[in-house]
Amino acid sequence: MTDTFQSFSLHKDILRALDSLGYQQPTPVQAAVIPESLKGSDLIVKSQTGSGKTASFAIPLVQLTDWDENKPQALVLTPTRELAVQVKEDITNIGRFKRTKAAAVYGKSPFARQKLELKQKTHIVVGTPGRVLDHIEKETLDTSKIRFLVIDEADEMLNMGFIEQVSSIIERLPKERVTMLFSATFPEDIARLADTYMKEPKRIEMAKEAAAPSIIHELIHVAEEAKNRVLKNVLTVENPESAILFCRTQERVEALFDMLDAAGISSGMLHGGMVQEDRFMVMNKFKRADFRYLCATDVAARGIDVENIPLVIHFDVPLEREAYVHRTGRTGRAGHTGKAITFMAPFEEKFIEPIEELIGFELNRVEPPSEKAVEAAKPAFEEKMAVRPERKRDKGEQLNKDIMKLYFNGGKKKKLRAVDFVGTLSNLPGVEAADIGIITIQDNVTYVEILNGKGPAVLRAMKTTTVKGKQLKVQKARG
Repeated sequence: MTDTFQSFSLHKDILRALDSLGYQQPTPVQAAVIPESLKGSDLIVKSQTGSGKTASFAIPLVQLTDWDENKPQALVLTPTRELAVQVKEDITNIGRFKRTKAAAVYGKSPFARQKLELKQKTHIVVGTPGRVLDHIEKETLDTSKIRFLVIDEADEMLNMGFIEQVSSIIERLPKERVTMLFSATFPEDIARLADTYMKEPKRIEMAKEAAAPSIIHELIHVAEEAKNRVLKNVLTVENPESAILFCRTQERVEALFDMLDAAGISSGMLHGGMVQEDRFMVMNKFKRADFRYLCATDVAARGIDVENIPLVIHFDVPLEREAYVHRTGRTGRAGHTGKAITFMAPFEEKFIEPIEELIGFELNRVEPPSEKAVEAAKPAFEEKMAVRPERKRDKGEQLNKDIMKLYFNGGKKKKLRAVDFVGTLSNLPGVEAADIGIITIQDNVTYVEILNGKGPAVLRAMKTTTVKGKQLKVQKARG
């Protein structure tokens, strides 16, 4: 296995970003996928969530896109909005110093705002199939220069009924392109999609690493009416720093959250019926560890890329066996150990065998925690509930802390271009082109990221420096 990112001959700006993000060495899927994708091969990758898969395609996309090209060169399709935002953030962080511009487009978010963003220089577009197709049909997403297509979580696209939309999108893309398809499982419809649209794809299978020995799988027989009591006992005995508790429906998520909240147990909830802003807010709070336990439906399982979640509880057995794999994939990520505990009511027994068939082993049957074990564990659990969790550092936080975003009150209507800003700023004392990040030029305003802690000095200097002969108002951008 390749043990350093240097061995892939990546651009120095990408290596610098990976270093800032704390990527020490490639995971197995990254070591297998990155060299092949840099060669320009079509790829079919069977790999579990949590294996470092996003970086395995994000790194090559950032490496291979041409900064000077204004039209999108890569398209990444994801099944959910949360995942689209997560992937866009990962690409932006990896491409930070190369000034790679990524945009996320998804439903339940203003179309006009996305249209405006797609008018800017955009190298990589990440989106859900419905909204991407919408933009293509309304001609607000130009696909003429797209050379790379990534279909992420293809099996989940199938489960959510998106495969026809995915096919319609592919039909509208240039034939000369590289296609990469990622899927945790490989149903027939996905194989058919690959046969139809891919050119002699190379198969990379990481399945053995998937049912990772780093995850302990347990199953507890429990009467439906006893689930709440057993859950409280399991949380008390396990006493995890954080956990995700999966339910079958939105109603059950809300009921579970209400029960935990009333018991003074630090928790939040996430389901598809919530408005998008609330979903993003809850996800960000969970990532920062503002609360410990997240009650969620399956739709919310996608895009939850939170470092080191030690425990997943299947409060309800998933009806789709693949959902077990995706839910469980929230723990034991990136080399950490984890545990998945399934609560099985009598009527749910019929769903267990298909799950065991898919993962290739039996879930370990265990008894619920004894009264004695619960009593012994209670003081430590109550102590933990009484204090705020230690705030987690976001992956990109270190990278972003030296970045200041500046606002200028001039844009396209004043005939300003990115090169005008780069030329002006890199002539300032102590500022080089490498200190200038992503530049976003709109009709009347421009946003420029200043890297390496040089923002305050640039802000001061630009109060009295013209851009292309124009004195622009400059201030620190909000948000």
